[in-house]
Amino acid sequence: MSNTIEAIHLLQDKLKNLLFNYEFLKSENEILLQNTNELQHQLIEKEQLLAAQKKQYDLLKIAKTIDGSSTNTRDTKLKINALIREIDKCIIQLHE
Repeated sequence: MSNTIEAIHLLQDKLKNLLFNYEFLKSENEILLQNTNELQHQLIEKEQLLAAQKKQYDLLKIAKTIDGSSTNTRDTKLKINALIREIDKCIIQLHE
């Protein structure tokens, strides 16, 4: 009978430890999920900022070329041609 009671107490202690560990891991998981969400949000913001900066850089390159700088003229011409093609596609879609 004594062994049975000791086994029950031992089982209760193990269950308490297991529940404690479960709650701890559950809260830690929630914290990690929040951190992951925050980091994903920051990453999206940084990607948007990078895209905006890249666009601004490209516009500055075009402006410098138009301003009379002889460097990057080929890139500017290609960019202008790409923009014209994109505008043409938009016009075609509007007529459909």
